[in-house]
Amino acid sequence: MVVGGFLGAGKTSLILAAAGLLEKRGVRCAVVLNDQGDELVDTNYARMHGVASGEVTGGCFCCNFSGFVAALTELRALAPEVIFVEPVGSCADIAATVLRPLREEFNLYRVAPLTVLVDPARTASLLAGDADPNLLFLMRKQLQEADMVCMTKADLYPATSSMPGIDTHLLSAKTGRGVQAWLDAVFGGGMDAGAKKLEIDYDEYARAEAALAWLNLGFTFQPFSPTAPAMVVGPWLDRLSDALKAADVPIVHLKVIDRSPAGWVKAAMCSNDDEPNVDGDLDASPASRHEVLLNLRAIGSPLRVRQIVEKEVACLNGNVLDLRLNCFSPAPPRPERGAK
Repeated sequence: MVVGGFLGAGKTSLILAAAGLLEKRGVRCAVVLNDQGDELVDTNYARMHGVASGEVTGGCFCCNFSGFVAALTELRALAPEVIFVEPVGSCADIAATVLRPLREEFNLYRVAPLTVLVDPARTASLLAGDADPNLLFLMRKQLQEADMVCMTKADLYPATSSMPGIDTHLLSAKTGRGVQAWLDAVFGGGMDAGAKKLEIDYDEYARAEAALAWLNLGFTFQPFSPTAPAMVVGPWLDRLSDALKAADVPIVHLKVIDRSPAGWVKAAMCSNDDEPNVDGDLDASPASRHEVLLNLRAIGSPLRVRQIVEKEVACLNGNVLDLRLNCFSPAPPRPERGAK
């Protein structure tokens, strides 16, 4: 079951909520995550929720289809009945390059209709008339190939109406609203998977993705005095968001997870002015060692984004060990299967 949608639309949250519902009914689930970089917050987040997880890094599923199949094969050893698949949030043309090849070349899987998620706030800003054209291009292409479109975050936007000309389903991973109805619709067999043929200019697609700076960061943090995970993540995220805003670097999606012996905390935001969405052990005790991962997608120069993040890491009140940082703009997509 492939769950697509733009960065920050709530793909991982929906998958984990759906997996929780299915597991309660005795249905074994797994998930494959995907990213242009490595060291994924979402993979760690899924494992913290007890969901068997694989990942494909260093490129989207379409550009590393063989890696995608290998990840599915590895998870099949656990005998899941449902494997959720979350592509990169900037990815499009999934039906042609992933769904149809998987359906046509392998007889091991039944392929569910392609669900594309939409964040109401992001959609409103992109349709306001002065939106970033690259982000708007990516979102529109994702919607054009969707078998089913779902408006997410109904707990925050309960009165959201459907998008003009698009049949949408309203749901909330946090409250569970609409999640079971979505599963029933997808499993109901009334829709073909990847039925829509997307017209997409791959040169424009490459330019749109390249407008994003893609930063993945990992390190071990030893505070000078024991500190709770929430008190590491919260203040640091505030300072980083402020620094990016001051440099006129719009956040598209930012996620950070802190794992310590006392517990874990994950926080995410979709713009510089967002109130972070926080999950985990918020009352975890202070700890002397923290494993921190940060995934940031922003509009701007990778060099500038890297410099800002490095400066904020250097300001942490403690020792930073085993620093791993990669910041780049995605390479032009070159699918292994199905591309024109």
